[in-house]
Amino acid sequence: MYENHRTLQLFTPWLLLLALFVAACAYPADTVTTTVLIGNSRIDVATEQGALHASKEDLMKWVQWSAEAVAGYYGRFPVPHTSLRIIPTTGAGVRGGRTWGDRGSHISIHVGADTTWSDFADDWMLTHEMIHLAFPDVADNHHWIEEGISVYVEPFARVRARHMDVNQMWFEVVRDMPKGLPGPGDQGLDHTHTWGRTYWGGALFCLLADIEIHQKTENKKGLQDALRGILDAGGNIQQDWELEKALSVGDQATGVAVLVPLYEKMKDQPHPVDLPTIWAQLGIERQGDKIRFLDSAPEAKIREAITWGSSQTQAPTSTAPKSSALENLTIFAGRTTR
Repeated sequence: MYENHRTLQLFTPWLLLLALFVAACAYPADTVTTTVLIGNSRIDVATEQGALHASKEDLMKWVQWSAEAVAGYYGRFPVPHTSLRIIPTTGAGVRGGRTWGDRGSHISIHVGADTTWSDFADDWMLTHEMIHLAFPDVADNHHWIEEGISVYVEPFARVRARHMDVNQMWFEVVRDMPKGLPGPGDQGLDHTHTWGRTYWGGALFCLLADIEIHQKTENKKGLQDALRGILDAGGNIQQDWELEKALSVGDQATGVAVLVPLYEKMKDQPHPVDLPTIWAQLGIERQGDKIRFLDSAPEAKIREAITWGSSQTQAPTSTAPKSSALENLTIFAGRTTR
């Protein structure tokens, strides 16, 4: 048995290289194809023909940073394999992206020709799109939960990966969360499909759920545990689930009933939310364009757990980027001629 296992270990790299070669050859001749391995997952990156002044190394570092942030939050990259298509466009910066789960998961995203590493380092869009991979496909009237999770999780994932400053992150959350509050004529998240209620209303649901889970578990678990539970139960973008099933699985993972009851409150009525009181309880005080943390606030420890994860109640002393605990390896699977 030992010799058979050893033979398999020796043979597996050749199978992997063959698979990567076949994947590279499957793209049109006007693309440059690279494969990124993160943990046990594979990301095939295809860059379409067009002017991009950024180096291939910067492009791949951006992809790896985004994947590491998502894998760090969920404990692993959400799917075994995904395809990422980078589409060059004019100008600078990362532009709109889209994620699909049909016929294998795939992402497309636009990158300006003049994009620099500084633009990539500040980007949130690719992380946002990769987070979509970690939740099942639900009915169209529940689009708010898909976008809300990506909006909410993205900054925390980037902060924990040391790709974003924690003060800047909380400043933006406090500044933007009011966009998700119900307005006149609101009929709840399932029936009010404005931009604010879809993206930030969904994020508001996540914030309320995160706080309540921490409260009910004595700060031992949070929304992260619920989302990991959903993913571990097979709920990724390639699966079609009823929303109620996903929320129920999330509640089972935390051991407290939060997601399902909160959905009942917010799905078809304008559930009131007092954000100033929430920030005060968490010990977050906005002063102009800056944030001050008050550790004497009643729920300051919940704020710390939400920021850094339930198992780490104290913020790390270093804000410098650090490598993920996962073994990340970039393989250049092949290049075609432009």
